[in-house]
Amino acid sequence: MTTLARWEPFRDIIRLRDAMDRLFEDSFVRLSRFWPGLEEWQLPIDMYQTDNEVVVKAAIPGLKPEEVDISITGDTLTIKGEHKEDKEIRDEDYFYKECRFGSFSRTVTIPVKVKTDKAEAVFENGILTLTLPKAEEVKPKQIKVKVKGEKEAKNQ
Repeated sequence: MTTLARWEPFRDIIRLRDAMDRLFEDSFVRLSRFWPGLEEWQLPIDMYQTDNEVVVKAAIPGLKPEEVDISITGDTLTIKGEHKEDKEIRDEDYFYKECRFGSFSRTVTIPVKVKTDKAEAVFENGILTLTLPKAEEVKPKQIKVKVKGEKEAKNQ
């Protein structure tokens, strides 16, 4: 007994599209797998605020502080540098080669006004911590709430 299957042309088109997507991803998107260091990698950061400052943290293991360049222009922060490849080991001697190397750059907008002349950068255990004091006009201000008639009651 033969079973008939209903022909669905759209299903075949979707399968073809999925196959083409995989082909393009493997060919173009993952070129760095074949040529490590080809692409410039983006530095991941954490940025948060306290009452008095903006703090930026970036994990940059394997770099020395003098290999990192930090600049602030207006409200734009740029962190860049270069992670150099270990040239002592030949490519054919690797089992895995997943550590990134090459230049990196990250530019972000600082969401509040800061005092750039008071900025501090500390590099410890591969973590860069940049502390940017907030400008006075953006710091939270405490306002004491008075009870109406409190001053009049003290005078009597």
